[in-house]
Amino acid sequence: MEFKNKVVDLIKTQVDLPEEKIFALIERPKNAEMGDYAFPAFILAKTLHKNPAEIAKEIAEKISDPAFAKIQAVGPYVNFSIDHRELISKTLEEVLIKKDNYGNSILGTGNVTIDMSSPNIAKPMSMGHLRSTVIGNSIAKLLTKTGYTPIKINHLGDYGTQFGKLITAYKLWGNEEDVKKDPINSLFHYYVKFHKEAEEKPELEDEGRAWFKKLEEGDEEAVSLWKWFRSASLEEFNRIYKELEVEFDSYHGEAFYNDKMAAVVDELRQKNLLVESRGAQVVDLGPDKNPAMILKSDGTSIYTTRDLTAAEYRKKHYDFVKSLYVVGNEQSAYFEQLKEVLKKMGYDWSDDIYHIPFGLITQGGKKLSTRKGNVVFLDQVLKDAVDLALKQIEAKNPTLPNKEQVAKEVGIGAVVFHDLKNDRLDSFDFDLEDVVRFEGETGPYVQYTNARAQSILRKAGQTVTIDELDLSDDWAFAVAKDLADFPMTVAKASEKFEPSIIAKYALKLAKSFNKYYANVRILDENEELPARLALVKATSMVLTQSLNLLGVNAPKEM
Repeated sequence: MEFKNKVVDLIKTQVDLPEEKIFALIERPKNAEMGDYAFPAFILAKTLHKNPAEIAKEIAEKISDPAFAKIQAVGPYVNFSIDHRELISKTLEEVLIKKDNYGNSILGTGNVTIDMSSPNIAKPMSMGHLRSTVIGNSIAKLLTKTGYTPIKINHLGDYGTQFGKLITAYKLWGNEEDVKKDPINSLFHYYVKFHKEAEEKPELEDEGRAWFKKLEEGDEEAVSLWKWFRSASLEEFNRIYKELEVEFDSYHGEAFYNDKMAAVVDELRQKNLLVESRGAQVVDLGPDKNPAMILKSDGTSIYTTRDLTAAEYRKKHYDFVKSLYVVGNEQSAYFEQLKEVLKKMGYDWSDDIYHIPFGLITQGGKKLSTRKGNVVFLDQVLKDAVDLALKQIEAKNPTLPNKEQVAKEVGIGAVVFHDLKNDRLDSFDFDLEDVVRFEGETGPYVQYTNARAQSILRKAGQTVTIDELDLSDDWAFAVAKDLADFPMTVAKASEKFEPSIIAKYALKLAKSFNKYYANVRILDENEELPARLALVKATSMVLTQSLNLLGVNAPKEM
């Protein structure tokens, strides 16, 4: 933002630090009365052999700029107080001119592959799949806004020993008509039954492994059943992705790499990285680390084999500058191991692989588990959320046109927003009634604030221009300050792969605007009306962008 850049320009005349370092150090004082930006002088104490407070005082005395009402030393900080009128007018002008491009930047360029969502075939999508899907989708939007080209890959769980188990279960208890009528739920029922029965009859596990080996070897019946399970599952997944408005650039799942793994295993052999351990083929990662298994003792592949193959394929096919894996926190050690094997293979681009971990969604404090059947199905949660939103809309605004469509945008948006407002690494308990409330720190609260802004603009019935943007009151200044922070917020969220930064920002801006709405007579006919409407429009534009970056719609009426 222009004002932060001005701070950088002033500070760099006094200190011997790179511009980007100064930019990164600048903070927002916690107390607004202390100023709008602060430069900490601690970093200079060692080289200048002076007290940071003394350094801050010397810098503050030597710099000035008409854009700042006050520049002063406050302890070890140089604090900058922006002229209210200047910040409001410049910020509103920038938002209204740039429109959807406001906040755009070039943090980098090139392809970024994002491995996300990745549900397992023949199991319904659960709330557990929501996190990877919506976090990955939001990161893709943030990367687009900051110069990169994201490539969203749905690495479907369409291969592995679980399919041997599923085929076994179907052969024992399956019914073709039931599967045709309700494929996902029938297959899921068989899968859960298999694990319950296997507790009493461990020999079932051997049968499952035998069927998977047949699948790997191209057995006609095994392949035919697998293809059927896969196509029925994909149809159901795509229905849910459509509801969430999430699209993918690739659906290459684990099975896609089946005929490509042998080359990678050969490569590991040629590079003398494969050793035998208890009949299995592994890569030794040193005395203090677990070896990375590549082939089981029966010769079948595992996740690592397929993920190594996928990593090589993606580098060759997309030439990524970064490769992201949006996968639960519990897989952190696995991704460290994967990167180590790639490094041993001589691939320095393994440094460009990032695991984007996230915490669990619990319900009633309990972890959701597919194997045990303790699972909350995502499609049911989305339906219930839409119903809850519709009830509230009918109570608040019964004559609203397109009620059903708005309820869909609000209900589904509420579920997505709630997930993304939590720091990625945090686990959280899910309570639908809290999630779909129209007040509090929720998606519907932000959507409602935007709809309120749109309603004001409709009532005003005027074209908003950038000709008169002169406002100075504290309420307008608080909103404009938040608007000015948007580009910086987008850059930070993109660099940290952290959508919650945007969700928290949207809540903050919505609160600032609602305070403005409560304390200022916006539609009063006087000389400041055009500027007030410009503030309302700019707020709506940035709230809409913030929601869109999270994958949430912004209805104009609610």
